[in-house]
Amino acid sequence: MTLPHPGHPGAVPILALEDILLVTFQGEPHDAMAEQLQQDVAHRVAGSAAAGVLIDLSGVEMVDSFLGRVIAEIAAGARLPAARTVLCGMRPAVATTLVELGPTLPGLVTTLDVERALEPLRHGACAAPGGPEGGT
Repeated sequence: MTLPHPGHPGAVPILALEDILLVTFQGEPHDAMAEQLQQDVAHRVAGSAAAGVLIDLSGVEMVDSFLGRVIAEIAAGARLPAARTVLCGMRPAVATTLVELGPTLPGLVTTLDVERALEPLRHGACAAPGGPEGGT
């Protein structure tokens, strides 16, 4: 289990669950926090044998276009070393906003909660990069 880097006050924690990195947003992330998260996830994926990145948005009330783009870039960056990304816990308003913003989320699977998100990551059932996404 890993806590935020001491040099990043208020950073979004990235926890290691076996070979899965769990990113849990708590509250509304500001732009600098989202940018730092993108860098931290890329660093952790590159420096480990992570099979997947699980992004839990259950603590987020609203998403803007910047955060939507950051999520898309995290997913794209995780795919480079063959890790998959699953997005879970979206409130209806967050899901609607992401759809309306129209960011492309390649290789991203969505699920209702963390428990359901672990299944495709542990069993390799995520869509292949560039393939059709699941939405359970």
